[in-house]
Amino acid sequence: MQKNEHTHTLKDPSMAEHEGQRESAAESLVDKITEKINGHDSSSSSDSDNEKFDAVKSKIFRLFGREKPVHKVLGGGKPADVFLWRNTKISAGVLGGATTVWVLFELLGYHLITLVCYLSIFSLAVLFLWSNTSDFLNKPPPKIPEVVLPEKCVREVASVLRIEINRGFAVLRDIASGRDLKKVLAVIAGLWVLSLIGSCINILTLLYISFVLLHTVPVLYEKHEDQVDAYSEKAWIEIKKQYAVFDEKYLSKIPKGALKGEKKD
Repeated sequence: MQKNEHTHTLKDPSMAEHEGQRESAAESLVDKITEKINGHDSSSSSDSDNEKFDAVKSKIFRLFGREKPVHKVLGGGKPADVFLWRNTKISAGVLGGATTVWVLFELLGYHLITLVCYLSIFSLAVLFLWSNTSDFLNKPPPKIPEVVLPEKCVREVASVLRIEINRGFAVLRDIASGRDLKKVLAVIAGLWVLSLIGSCINILTLLYISFVLLHTVPVLYEKHEDQVDAYSEKAWIEIKKQYAVFDEKYLSKIPKGALKGEKKD
C-alpha cells in the first residue's frame, strides 16, 4: 500500500506537466481561432467602412454636378495639363504668349494683318540673306522644314467640328421650340449678360480674360474644391428656394396648354 502511494506521488509531477502542456496547446489554439475571427471581422468591417465612405463620397455635392476629376472635365491630355499647371514652364509660356499678343493688339494698337505682314517680311528677309551668305560665311544654309497636313488629321478635325456644330444646332432648335422654359430663360439671361460685357470691352479683351480665367480658376478650384463645393451647395439651395417662390408667383400663372399639346404630339 505504501509502495502504490509512493509510485503515485512519483507520477504526479509528470502528469501535471503533461496536463499543463495540453492546456497551453488548447489556449494557443483558442487564441489562433480568435485572431482569425477578429481578423475576419476587422477586414469585413474595413470593407464595410470603405463602402460607406464611397457611398458618402458619391453623395457629396459637386459644382455643376461634376462626377469626374477636374483634369478629366477639361478633356484630359496636354490641354488639361496646361490649364492645371502640371508643367509650370509650359503653362507660364502659353500665358505669357497670350499676354504678349493682347499687349500688342490692345495696348500698342497693332492690327492683325499689319503685324502678320511685318513678321513675314522680317522672317523672309532673314532667311533670304542667310541662304545667300552661307557660302561666304562658311555656315550651313537654314533648314526649312517641309510642312504637310496629313489627310487623316484634317478629316478627324472636320469630323469633330461637324459633330459639335450639329450638337449646337440641336440645342438651339430645342431652345427655340419653347418646350423648356427654364432653358429659354437661362439662355436669354446669358445673352443679356454677354451683351452688357460686350458693350464695355471688345472681343480681344474678352478672349484674353477668358484665357486668363482658364489658367487660374480650374487650378484654384482643384486645390480648394471641398470648400468651394460646400459654399456652392448652400448657394444652390438658396437659388432653388428663390426660384420656387418665383415659379409660384409668376411662372405657374402662364398658360401651358399649347406646350402640353406639342409634347403629346
